[in-house]
Amino acid sequence: MSPDLEVELAGLRLRNPTILASGILGSFYGLMKRVEDAGAGAITTKTVTREPREGYPNPVFVDLGFGYLNAMGLPNPGIREFSVELRRAAREIRIPLIASIGGRNEEEFMDVAGRALDAGCSGIELNLSCPHVSGYGLEIGSDLQLACSIIKAVKSISSKPVFTKISIHQARPDIVSRYLGSGADGVTAINTIRAAAICVESMTPILSNIIGGLSGPCIRPIAVAAIYEIRRELPGVPIIGVGGVDGWRAALELILAGANAVGVGSAIARKDLQIFGEIIEGLRRFLAERGFKSIKELVGYAHRS
Repeated sequence: MSPDLEVELAGLRLRNPTILASGILGSFYGLMKRVEDAGAGAITTKTVTREPREGYPNPVFVDLGFGYLNAMGLPNPGIREFSVELRRAAREIRIPLIASIGGRNEEEFMDVAGRALDAGCSGIELNLSCPHVSGYGLEIGSDLQLACSIIKAVKSISSKPVFTKISIHQARPDIVSRYLGSGADGVTAINTIRAAAICVESMTPILSNIIGGLSGPCIRPIAVAAIYEIRRELPGVPIIGVGGVDGWRAALELILAGANAVGVGSAIARKDLQIFGEIIEGLRRFLAERGFKSIKELVGYAHRS
């Protein structure tokens, strides 16, 4: 019998532990359908805000060789237009759809969350950690009282699971515990890390926004440490691990540290959507070779040593 890759995540049932991370692909039904067909266990949408955002002008993305740097600026069509795509996706796509939402205050988060829930999303991910957009993301998440108020407000209208996407600065068990106490059902750890790059030839910053978010394999050890510490201190919390997942070994490392599921993000730029199949087959082969019956047996396995 083939090893079981199904996982449970705060009430969501995933056919395997791979999730499209937020911010990678567009927010259109066709793209979400392609992710489902590629084998992903769940989809997280791009962060959607109340009003449309164009994002920053190019250049917004650079491959540094050891990782990726981006400052997209949260481009999205706004929740009104996106709801049309989300409603169709919720009707026709069979894997969970987690709506990533952003806002500048509690009122905006409530508005966007309410519309996403009405459109049929399976869960909500609160973007409290984007490191490069003024007034959103990390600026909101850095105010612990405000973040907890937003979590409590959104959870008050949601019967679906609510995850908080956190930065490395928020990835402390005491802060996560506060989030859970405010109603969060789980956490997504971690977001990109605030960073910048300068071209020595032109002697100018590469990104139009100057400051961006660093992702890719270079941040994986940071994500592993964050996930490990959260799982050690809060053994029951559902965790979506994100950071440098570029293959099945990287995915397994986050799972062994304590992630129930793993987000796949910037690696898609290099490997396209076939990376989902690569990870799934790699995990299945590892389980079979080691005699494990289910991927659930490996969640947090590194804590046993």
